[in-house]
Amino acid sequence: MCKLKHLLDSNKQWSEGIKAKDPNFFDNLAAQQSPEYLWIGCSDSRVPANQIVDLLPGTIFVHRNIANLVVRSDLNCLSVIQYAVEFLKIKHIIVCGHYGCGGVRAALDQTRLGLMDNWLLHIQDVYNHHRTELAAINQEELRLNRLCELNVAQQVSNVCQTSIVRGAWERGQNLSVHGWIYGLQDGLIRDLEVSKSALEEN
Repeated sequence: MCKLKHLLDSNKQWSEGIKAKDPNFFDNLAAQQSPEYLWIGCSDSRVPANQIVDLLPGTIFVHRNIANLVVRSDLNCLSVIQYAVEFLKIKHIIVCGHYGCGGVRAALDQTRLGLMDNWLLHIQDVYNHHRTELAAINQEELRLNRLCELNVAQQVSNVCQTSIVRGAWERGQNLSVHGWIYGLQDGLIRDLEVSKSALEEN
């Protein structure tokens, strides 16, 4: 059986490197978790939350799934949001998609993938809502990337409509929801300007 020793060796080197820079880093990290950010992102291995914003462990609470969806029946995602908002008191929820997302592409092309098709129906709903705009885009890659952006905007709206976030705003909690998209080709994040911070903005 393969033991993945190379990954364990890499972990040891990483740990030693961190301790060389800050001998107390892991003691402090183990003592508390107080991130300001909840990151809801795609499971794509090319979009690691901490790395692309250059933050250390302990600074971002992360939830990832295929195509960065926030679905009202997904108790996993909702539980993460509740814990982040009510217990960690995070200040920002970031929904971050990425251009060229395979899940969005499968929904756009109506590719049959089995069980995953049920999940991707939520993106097809976004497509159907914006069908006229998307049909006017002639280039396939541009159409895909626009749907990636629209999907992020919809998920921001879905986050804002949860009882968790609405309750936080009703209590006067300092909480904002943001929509970002990451470019695999250049490593840059773009703000989609769909941020919300209060009930009246929804």
